[in-house]
Amino acid sequence: MTAHADPATSVSRRWSALDNAAGGLALDLGLYAAATVFAAVTAATSTLPPHRAWGTVATIGYALATLAATTQLLARRRHPGTPLAGLPARWIVAGLAWAATALLPIVTQSIERAGGRTDRAQEEVIVVEHAGARLAEHGTPYLGPDAIAALPPGEQLLGYTPYQPGMALFGLPRAAVDAWWTDSRVWFAVVTALTLVALVATLRASRGPAAPGRDAAVLRAVQAATVLPVCALTLATGGDDLPVLALCLLALALAAAGRPGRAGLAVGAAGALKLFAWPVAIVLIFWAATRQAAARTALGAIGLPVLALVPVLLVDRDALVENVLRFPLGHGLVTSPAQSPFPGHLIAETLPAGRAVAAALLVAAGLAIAVRLLRRPPRTAAATALICGYGLLAAILLMPSTRFGYLLYPAALLVLAPALALTRPDDPATFPATAPRDPAGRRTPEG
Repeated sequence: MTAHADPATSVSRRWSALDNAAGGLALDLGLYAAATVFAAVTAATSTLPPHRAWGTVATIGYALATLAATTQLLARRRHPGTPLAGLPARWIVAGLAWAATALLPIVTQSIERAGGRTDRAQEEVIVVEHAGARLAEHGTPYLGPDAIAALPPGEQLLGYTPYQPGMALFGLPRAAVDAWWTDSRVWFAVVTALTLVALVATLRASRGPAAPGRDAAVLRAVQAATVLPVCALTLATGGDDLPVLALCLLALALAAAGRPGRAGLAVGAAGALKLFAWPVAIVLIFWAATRQAAARTALGAIGLPVLALVPVLLVDRDALVENVLRFPLGHGLVTSPAQSPFPGHLIAETLPAGRAVAAALLVAAGLAIAVRLLRRPPRTAAATALICGYGLLAAILLMPSTRFGYLLYPAALLVLAPALALTRPDDPATFPATAPRDPAGRRTPEG
């Protein structure tokens, strides 16, 4: 026992009470039914053509998933123990739902775009593909401030690449071949799927007896990263956030399995794509410090993003600073259109000196999390996921400029926590038999 109770434990218990209702099928049904309504409303009311196109296809996919979950629930009530309502069947429904609500819209929109439709991709798809072409031709995905200023006013926003250099890799296929399958969303989906498969395999491969409910909790975490409407919509129309999210989730799964070195590599790969992964990397390093593994985790978590930055820094430092720092901070030639009606944005727009107030609140939230990490760093992967989830939620709500879609990060992180809480790296029985041992003969986390 530790002096402080694991905060993930109480969360896991409350969540399990809801998640176990009707063997998990009640929540499945609620998720798919609510998603059907969301997709239908999006198809009918969205002002963005890619979103409307997604909603038209996804409404059918979610409706079929709702019908399947209803059938499973009725079958369970009439025939308790039927395989139709078991966990493998729920995995099948979730997989088919993701295929119908994310993968199918990606393919259809990519084919239509390749056929000449210019309204079948969000701006980030074009930005990533242009970044890939510049990387292949010039060695940097970024345009310098002078080159951006020379663009027509209506094209200057698309001249910015507010991502880390690794994101341009997803644009390289389009730079080589102009075809539907080189659409960057296709490759976002491929990497996301492979990463989530690795996440599931990592949690299932933990040695020792599986905690009751762990496999169901893993399914719920995967649903949160795939069929949750904000995730499916984002992947189908833009997609750049999903590989970042999946790599962060994998990093936490590796932490839960007692592999801090590999966790650092996973979150470092995410950080080489987008800044959103950096807070997760910092919290993971604090977690690793409680296991005398901070250096191993930091080597990948910090080393990979730095390694990705060095080549482009040498090619054109001003271009890197303009895209990665000035533009996200609101000091670029144009202003980011990311403006969702969250508290930070409303405060910045309505109160006197509102931007300063919102910035002060954001800094205060960051300081509170920093104090918490210094005084009581997370000792489990589940607690790490909770800190990351609530921290990113606070940041998203308080930032003056943000997007509704960014909520996919805290949603998936918080839903993953119960699955991590049921994988106990502090229990030697869950460590690999070949894990290194300290001088006293006790097993230590595997790197």
